[in-house]
Amino acid sequence: MLNKIKPDTHSDVERMLSEISIEGVRRARDVISPILPRTPLIRHPLLAEELGCDVYVKHENHLPTGAFKIRGGLNYMACLAQAKRDAGVVTATRGNHGQSVAFAARHFGVRCVILVPHGNNPEKNAAMRAYGAELIEHGKDFDEARLEAQRLVAERDLTFIHSSNEPELIHGVGTYSLEIYEELPVVDTIVVPVGAGSGACGAITVFGDLKPEVEIIGVQAENASAVYQSWRAGEFVETDSADTFADGLATRVPFELPFAMLRDGLDDMILVSEEDMRAAVRMLLRTTHNLAEGAGAAAIAADAKHRDRFAGKTVAAVLSGGNIDADTLRDILSG
Repeated sequence: MLNKIKPDTHSDVERMLSEISIEGVRRARDVISPILPRTPLIRHPLLAEELGCDVYVKHENHLPTGAFKIRGGLNYMACLAQAKRDAGVVTATRGNHGQSVAFAARHFGVRCVILVPHGNNPEKNAAMRAYGAELIEHGKDFDEARLEAQRLVAERDLTFIHSSNEPELIHGVGTYSLEIYEELPVVDTIVVPVGAGSGACGAITVFGDLKPEVEIIGVQAENASAVYQSWRAGEFVETDSADTFADGLATRVPFELPFAMLRDGLDDMILVSEEDMRAAVRMLLRTTHNLAEGAGAAAIAADAKHRDRFAGKTVAAVLSGGNIDADTLRDILSG
């Protein structure tokens, strides 16, 4: 089903776009660097040999919540007005964004309500509760949980934190791209998993300003390809389902701010299958001894699927998260 961006959203999108800058990413680094470690950027020889390119893995799985989203959550909460912190926040998630918000809320002493769909990853649910969030299960998927979270804003006088339509989230997650830029000046291509798209938007913000010749490629799951289809069509495409084990890619509706940035800033998008990501999880475990969730393995899945395209290039592949549950991992390894 095709839906163009509604005209009444254009002014909000233009305002938010005007707020995003490399200076905002640098300010975000000042906020999060006392709290979070700088994540490693590692060239694993066995992985490079298998992929046939000079690949460096950005290990966002080494962050305290196991995923890159924590960068955005901390920066957003630090920039939130005190009156809104006092009232509390609400968001929707499949896991990593929710852990980010819950971690940041605990750090800043903010009440936090998180909506997840029924059947959500139980280990991610447990982690969010452990950070002190009130967890509510609602709906069949992320997008139904998101609509319920937005409904609770008025009912409970909370501030809704969108998973990607927030400039300060993009500034926060953009800090990993700033680290790549500083540590790997010879990089030719950055390959970034795309769910809602905040990570790719951070890369566009950093490299678009500091090194625009770097190629930025987004990766989506074949079974959750709303952003890919929208990017190809140049207008919103909403899918009926997002049936992928890669929680971080399981969106069926694109969002206005990241779509506007991805539409103009991405050089290409690649689709990977469920088996491509499963094979990449196994490859990363075997060649780097790192655990990746489905979304976290998507960049390596794209590199493996298109070896000829990346041959001879210096590639930064973002391992966006490692929060895979035991049952899913057991199933992947048995395969």
